[in-house]
Amino acid sequence: MNLSIEWEYVVAAPIENDLCTRIRRSEQALMAHHEAVLRTYGLTMTQYTVLLTLSREGGMSGAQLARSCGVTQQSMSSVLTNMETKGLIRRETSPVHAKVQIATLTDEGQVLRDRAYQEVVVLERALTDAFTPAEHASLVALLERATTVLIQQTRHASAPPTG
Repeated sequence: MNLSIEWEYVVAAPIENDLCTRIRRSEQALMAHHEAVLRTYGLTMTQYTVLLTLSREGGMSGAQLARSCGVTQQSMSSVLTNMETKGLIRRETSPVHAKVQIATLTDEGQVLRDRAYQEVVVLERALTDAFTPAEHASLVALLERATTVLIQQTRHASAPPTG
């Protein structure tokens, strides 16, 4: 297919057929659901992700949590300060680096994570039930492949031009 025919196809095709649009709509629906559930617990999506990450990984620095949650270190610093004020995490000086603070869950943070998770997991179960086991496995594989392409294309777009 030459470029002009391909462009005509892209322009003429309904936007609903665009994979990026579909992925974005799914992501928006997922985020809207999680934010509605988490709001009842006084949590943002990033705070919930911090609670999940710390419960799975143990103590982590702000920089590690920022990378894990996909936010800047400055944003994570603010999130962690807020969570520490709420008593959901504690921060202690790293035994390895005196300038690094390691965040860990408090008992209150673990209880809140558990309560919120009980509602968040309802959506996961509903999505799993919407597919046969083979469809579920296929969807997971397809989403992983799509994510790989998106990451590769982002790296390519971010690379300085050659020439």
